[in-house]
Amino acid sequence: MGSAGAFLSSFTVNVPWLVVVFAATLGYLYLARRVSRQNPQRPWSGRSTALFLGAIATIIVATMGPVGSMTDRFFWADMTQHILLMMLAAPLIVLSDPVLLVLRATSRQTRARWLVPVLRSQFLRVVTHPIVGWCLFTAALLGTHVTTLFEFSLEHAALRTFVVPMIYFSAGLIYYYPLIGRSVGAYPIPSHYKIVSMFTMMIPEALVGFAIYTTSSVLYPYYERVTDRPWGPSTPLLDQRVGGSIMWGAGMVLDTIWISIVVAEWWRREEQRSRRLDERDAHSTPRQVSE
Repeated sequence: MGSAGAFLSSFTVNVPWLVVVFAATLGYLYLARRVSRQNPQRPWSGRSTALFLGAIATIIVATMGPVGSMTDRFFWADMTQHILLMMLAAPLIVLSDPVLLVLRATSRQTRARWLVPVLRSQFLRVVTHPIVGWCLFTAALLGTHVTTLFEFSLEHAALRTFVVPMIYFSAGLIYYYPLIGRSVGAYPIPSHYKIVSMFTMMIPEALVGFAIYTTSSVLYPYYERVTDRPWGPSTPLLDQRVGGSIMWGAGMVLDTIWISIVVAEWWRREEQRSRRLDERDAHSTPRQVSE
């Protein structure tokens, strides 16, 4: 089996993530089926379900599949995992509208007593404030790659396989929730501010990736002690440079995709607004003439 085959066939069982993925998938599909049965005229969107399943598949690849199974050998795999969880799986979950699904699936009493108070709480408005999300995302990105925390997590399997990846995933959810999708209960923010937030997020991403790529020494001694490198980058320094280039390049590509989605949604809303104004003017003009 060649290098590509060895990579694609690699898999490891990560029990904590397996539980999270199984519970989330079962819950989402159950609620989607319930909404569709209760409201056959307005069934749950198949697009939203597809986005959710795409996010789940991304999480599996990042934590247990070809990428997740290689994080203890290659820095580039660790970096790829972080990008997949923060910048792909998290926004896909947001776009799948899980909060709206829960609202539609629950009774009016449950919504009024439990869900609506949470969605209108000051805590949620603070957590979903775009500045808070930007700071948390940046802190997760910088705090784990430019401090000793990353090396410490590499030395402890529980941190490397679950805690640190969950930090990335959670930071991504908080950051993207008010920026893309319908963002039920999130802090309201104009579309142009959303675009500014995403553009400025490229700065720390590019700086981290560029710094890692251009460094002439190995930043994480853990990978210097790895001897089992049957394929891929042959030295720790080369491995590190590949990881830096992945952060630098892949991060920019994914950011561009989410920015384009926000721009398209902004353009669509502006067209709808212009259409409503034209229709209002068309109905008001005859009345004004008759007067």
